[in-house]
Amino acid sequence: MSTEKPPVKAGHSSPKKTPQSREERLKAALKANMGRRKAQARARAASEAEQDKS
Repeated sequence: MSTEKPPVKAGHSSPKKTPQSREERLKAALKANMGRRKAQARARAASEAEQDKS
């Protein structure tokens, strides 16, 4: 038996990089979510403003 380590499979990063990439994914998801929520709030405000004018 050899004591060589098996090759690392593609797509699997070392555990050291995982928290950083997870943080980056969460940050991107939060930014996208906030953008959607702000757009939704602006649309609601515009809709209410139109109804108030009628």
